[in-house]
Amino acid sequence: MSMIILCCLNLLDPEIEIKGYLIESQQKNKPDVTGYFKCSASIRNSMERKRTIYWDDPKITKRDAAASISGLDYLKAIKDGKISPPPIAMLVGYNISAVDNGYAVFELNPAEYHYNPFATVHGGILSTLLDTTMTASVLSTLQKGISCTTVEIKVNFIKPVTAKTEVLRCEAKPIHIGKRLATVEGRLKDKNGELYAHGTSTCSIFKVDKI
Repeated sequence: MSMIILCCLNLLDPEIEIKGYLIESQQKNKPDVTGYFKCSASIRNSMERKRTIYWDDPKITKRDAAASISGLDYLKAIKDGKISPPPIAMLVGYNISAVDNGYAVFELNPAEYHYNPFATVHGGILSTLLDTTMTASVLSTLQKGISCTTVEIKVNFIKPVTAKTEVLRCEAKPIHIGKRLATVEGRLKDKNGELYAHGTSTCSIFKVDKI
């Protein structure tokens, strides 16, 4: 006979209910509930994580609304705080570190709220950072009234990322800029230059309709 303790956190209740389950080895998948006990709210508070985010109206700050300036000027305005970043930047937590014509660098501090079930940063977060940086590098080459969007992306994950990895730096440069399509590549590294992921993307280039 063996005992397995499963902890169930009831965050809607002022206290945590921790239920003990007695599982007999010869009766797998048939747990026997033997009782439960309650922990104080202080234990719950020590286990909880909270995060609050704020963002501005995206209808005001979106690229279409700023079609009177070039892609590079738009990105520089975000970097300099003259235009608010899009809500996704506030949600994920990335920011523009550097931008120039045909070049973009975004940074992210990986944290627990980026984790997947395996306690590493979710691949979708890394893909988002690569996608954002690669698209920005293409946008930086476009004149006013012209924009772009991702139509295809491929990402290779090299090493797992955790909060201990610290600042991630994503650098991207276009491979080819055409009239309707652009191809671009990006690399995701830590502060020591260690590669964690890399990707390529295809972007569609189009005129921005007047608002």
